[in-house]
Amino acid sequence: MASKGSSMSFSRKSYRLTSDAEKSRVTGIVHEKLLNDYLHRIFSSPEHVPTAATSRKPLNFQNLPEHLDQLLHVEDEDEESQGQVEGRLGPSTVVLDHTGGFEGLLLVDDDLLGVIGHSNFGTIRSTTCVYKGKWVYEVLISSQGLMQIGWCTINCRFNQEEGVGDTHNSYAYDGNRVRKWNVTTTNYGKAWAAGDIVSCLIDLDDGTLSFCLNGVSLGTAFENLSRGLGMAYFPAISLSFKESVAFNFGSRPLRYPVAGYRPLQDPPHADLVRAQKLLGCFRAVLSVELDPVEGRLVEKDSSEWQLQGQPTVLLTLAHIFHRFAPLLRKVYLVEAVLMSFLRGVVEAGTPAQAQSVVRQVLDLLWLFMEDYEVQDCLKQLMMSLLRLYRFSPIVPDLGLQLTIAILRHEKSRKFLLSNVLFDVLRSVVFFYIKSPLRVEEAGLQELIPTTWWPHRSGREGKDSKDVKDETAEERVRRRAYERGCQRLKKRIEVVEELQVQILKLLLNNKDDNGGEASRYIFLTKFRKFLQENASGRGNMPMLCPPEYMVCFLHRLISALRYYWDEYKASNPRAAFSEEAYIPPQVFYNGKVDYFDLQRLGGLLSHLRKTLKDDLASKANILIDPLELQAATMDDLDEDEEPAPAAAQRPTQALAMGGVLPLPRPSWLSSPTLGRANRFLSTAAVSLMTPRRPLSTSEKVKVRTLSAEQRTREDIEGSHWNEGLLLGRPPEEPEQPLTENSLLEVLDGAIMMYNLSVHQQLGKMVGVSDDVNEYAMALRDTEDKLRRCPKRRNDILAELTKSQKVFSEKLDHLSRRLAWVHATVYSQEKMLDIYWLLRVCLRTVEHGDRTGSLFAFMPEFYLSVAINSYSALKNYFGPVHSMEELPGYEETLTRLAAILAKHFADTRIVGTDIRDSLMQALASYVCYPHSLRAVERIPEEQRVAMVRNLLAPYEQRPWAQTNWILVRLWRGCGFGYRYTRLPHLLKTKPEDANLPSLQKPCPSTLLQQHMAELLREGPDVAPSFLNSVLNQLNWAFSEFIGMIQEIQQAAERLERNFVDSRQLKVCATCFDLSVSLLRVLEMTITLVPEIFLDWARPTSEMLLRRLAQLLNQVLNRVTAERNLFDRVVTLRLPGLESVDHYPILVAVTGILVRLLVHGPASGTERATSVLLADPCFQLRSICYLLGQPEPPAPGTALPTPDRKRFSLQSYTDYISMEELAQVEQMLAHLTSASAQAAAASLPTSEEDLCPICYAHPISAVFQPCGHKSCKACINQHLMNNKDCFFCKATIVSVEDWEKAANASTTTSSAA
Repeated sequence: MASKGSSMSFSRKSYRLTSDAEKSRVTGIVHEKLLNDYLHRIFSSPEHVPTAATSRKPLNFQNLPEHLDQLLHVEDEDEESQGQVEGRLGPSTVVLDHTGGFEGLLLVDDDLLGVIGHSNFGTIRSTTCVYKGKWVYEVLISSQGLMQIGWCTINCRFNQEEGVGDTHNSYAYDGNRVRKWNVTTTNYGKAWAAGDIVSCLIDLDDGTLSFCLNGVSLGTAFENLSRGLGMAYFPAISLSFKESVAFNFGSRPLRYPVAGYRPLQDPPHADLVRAQKLLGCFRAVLSVELDPVEGRLVEKDSSEWQLQGQPTVLLTLAHIFHRFAPLLRKVYLVEAVLMSFLRGVVEAGTPAQAQSVVRQVLDLLWLFMEDYEVQDCLKQLMMSLLRLYRFSPIVPDLGLQLTIAILRHEKSRKFLLSNVLFDVLRSVVFFYIKSPLRVEEAGLQELIPTTWWPHRSGREGKDSKDVKDETAEERVRRRAYERGCQRLKKRIEVVEELQVQILKLLLNNKDDNGGEASRYIFLTKFRKFLQENASGRGNMPMLCPPEYMVCFLHRLISALRYYWDEYKASNPRAAFSEEAYIPPQVFYNGKVDYFDLQRLGGLLSHLRKTLKDDLASKANILIDPLELQAATMDDLDEDEEPAPAAAQRPTQALAMGGVLPLPRPSWLSSPTLGRANRFLSTAAVSLMTPRRPLSTSEKVKVRTLSAEQRTREDIEGSHWNEGLLLGRPPEEPEQPLTENSLLEVLDGAIMMYNLSVHQQLGKMVGVSDDVNEYAMALRDTEDKLRRCPKRRNDILAELTKSQKVFSEKLDHLSRRLAWVHATVYSQEKMLDIYWLLRVCLRTVEHGDRTGSLFAFMPEFYLSVAINSYSALKNYFGPVHSMEELPGYEETLTRLAAILAKHFADTRIVGTDIRDSLMQALASYVCYPHSLRAVERIPEEQRVAMVRNLLAPYEQRPWAQTNWILVRLWRGCGFGYRYTRLPHLLKTKPEDANLPSLQKPCPSTLLQQHMAELLREGPDVAPSFLNSVLNQLNWAFSEFIGMIQEIQQAAERLERNFVDSRQLKVCATCFDLSVSLLRVLEMTITLVPEIFLDWARPTSEMLLRRLAQLLNQVLNRVTAERNLFDRVVTLRLPGLESVDHYPILVAVTGILVRLLVHGPASGTERATSVLLADPCFQLRSICYLLGQPEPPAPGTALPTPDRKRFSLQSYTDYISMEELAQVEQMLAHLTSASAQAAAASLPTSEEDLCPICYAHPISAVFQPCGHKSCKACINQHLMNNKDCFFCKATIVSVEDWEKAANASTTTSSAA
């Protein structure tokens, strides 16, 4: 076994314990006196006072084993009888009773010490009980939810509703609700948090029971416990679904031992004494050096000791480790002895000195111990380090420094990466900085003694209260708070730098001497980690918590960019990390496994079949026919799982009413859980490595390999193999960006953000929201105190109490907010997310250039681009603004170009990602900065985007499309300059940052493109407008039908409730009707000739349909004491947006454009069509100005009734010019209506259209000769070419008068 750390290499076989035949030769290495002095110095007994050299027994390697036996002898210790202790019953090794001592559904770890609840309220107890004496055990709280921890007797019976503490003779502490339980419950203790240690103490001599939290006593919880015959108490816990803990009954040293109390499991006293003595001998070897020339011993510092190959020293160490090695496999001894020794080394010296000693120790472990012994020792050592770090105070740098020192040892690092870090431990825990729930215990009070909070803030900008308005006292507090935040940030940065160092070690790819480099081991484990979290979203115990993911992502980005730029420094042709992206061939050449994640074009198997020709022509890649055949069979029978796959699937040890130990992961459980069979077995697609350059006509055939079979050559490539970049399309540059392995790490980082990081970033904003809410409550309370009469002492006392509570809560939250800003929302973290955004944008841009192969890109790249922009815009303010980021304007424009192009991209087939793109574009056009970015993209892309927006609304999700068009118009329409509806101004919005609540920012440039497109083709405008009119008819009809049901329910005498979902759908239909009306208003304003130029074949029909719908809306909304009025008066929750104003001003805007702003000929046509509609009522137009009846001709308009609706009441929203136009329109319609009534002649029933009976017959169908009005036939011919009556195919439609005249002429000629 070779030693990697020292300057020399030794064979382990050369230093085995010597035989008798070799003894004489060995003792001649150094003279006997020096050897005797050396061995006595190393193996001196601390119990005996050193005597003169002449009186002590000479030591040599012949009698050293006998001396060691005497030295390590422990008297009065019988290992076999340790389990028989007075006051305790049960096995000496205490674990959870998974065979019979449980109730409910539970998951128990493979060490039988950790447990996760998998039912409503599962209960489990230990295998050992106590009946006399003082006993203690510890529980590590892994999740802070509902749990009851304590003691119970064997006669206690539990169920899914009653657990520990809910029955007689069971007692529990509940830190979630801060109570103690024994049938009844009272307040007790304080709240626990994830990472806390609860000590459960029972004194059966005095009959008391108490608890400690992180070593601090919570006081006596219960007294007068039942004792006597048959009364023995088991440690027990009841926990709700997904809650988790880890027990320590004494298998490891207690974190907080209590004097006078004994752990349920006795420590290995004899082995502990032996291990400590052997450690003393080992330390003596490190501090003493032989000088054969001078014949003396030289005292040296252990950090300067070097293994120089002296046989005397090596044989001495061999004797030590012969006895020490078996002890170092035990959990208790590793933590109590080796861990303490190494921590002392790190604490006492400089980092360089500590690294030297740790390296020497690890070299000696690998040299003198069997591989399985070293591996067990390292595994337990890393688990101890994890426990030390995960639940340490604010800056746990000591444990991290020791972790770094261990991982710097190459052989140890590779073993830990291959077998421990991702398989047994949750290595990402080393990169997590826990947010404190109790700031006083986290040290935040010392770092931030002065608290401060903003008076009012929003995530879109800075505090609304200007700094100039601060009082002197507020300014002093704010500056002191900011200094405290800076102190906290510097402390946290120390930890983060250590965490980055750990990842740099794991990403090292230069340590490939004698095996695979660390980076490639990391890549395999990292990919499996991603697969587990991507495939197990519905199984919470299988997932890494999002808060861990956030910290891990930022450290990974720091390490990744370090190695990326380091490679650039030595390879000038490579790219800087600022220019990073993932080449598109990574997505289709099969080198990287994306599991079952959706691609933009659908399933991978489908894409390989449909795009195999494009892969061959563009990327020189051939899909193995066996792969295609397998994919085809999978498609034919997706429900049947192949037997090998089923055999590889890990069995889930989960049974109803039972609990089984299983080697499975749980990110919510203790750090001691096993991870065997953690990952689902999926196959990664690899490529057969070509050994010579490929010509343009040669293809590479792909085949499948498991992820573990990938080699460094498969990733990085070789002389004639491009590795991950095989299959480069002609659009991609030949020079590599960086090392291929770093590309895979970057790809994994982007996937991590998509899995859970974005969700967690949004969740942490809640702390800032809490601060704002409590600050508002405190200000309201202070205002009430100032207004409260001094004689009302009772009210003053209550208000003072409330003020104190709010102030204390704000002190706590402001310190926690400082922590969140330092760890989650700092400027550095913002730059990391911004870098990911830019990487995704470049990746999408490069993928788009590959044409059809763009479909192979995983959907999450577009999702991360959308979500990371949203996070930067919404989550990092007001402390940091996205506008301050480098290249902000360019990034906005590039994202706008991607959204504009791909929201209607036919290569993207997934409905979810298409909806996300549409919603992102809809949100994008709501804000001035991003809307200007849309206007900056090339004109060709802008026009294409508008053309896609104007596609007919049928057979596609049109609501978001319509919303985008409305946002482009908002601010230009009639009375359409509001941010919130007038009747909602007095209510507080749930989130003022919603896109719908942004100030109007219309785009005249995009409106111009829309007008040009509607004019250019004969079919664009009719198809678009007909679809809009169809959807308006549907939406408003659905709305009316729903409010009828709501009204009927409200009028019933019996008590009833309207379904909230029905109310939401009703409000949505109303909002859709308003937005569709606004799109019609925009169209009429921009291109009035579409409706008013009857030289166009469809203009008259469109105008008649529009008039019909406008009259229906007006009649329904403006009728006296009608259904709409009654529902609006109810003001039901969920129907807040339903009101007269939004829908009536939209209709008024359309009428004004038709009847006032249009040319004279157009106005005349519009007036005639509107008046000819049988549903037209002049009273509805009068309603707009508060007039109950139309005024008599020649009289002035009366003053409106303030109790009635009137546009004149909304002078803050409607200008005087607009009101004048409404009055002009009313006067015009009044006059035209009177003239039409006087000029109209009675029409016989035979001359009326037999379809609508509203208009005279004006058209005859050819060749069948049936008749109707033009409006009916034109609308019918849009969807059907058959005659209404005889079903004959209509060839042409002629004017009826023309046909009659022609018939008369023909008969006269005859």
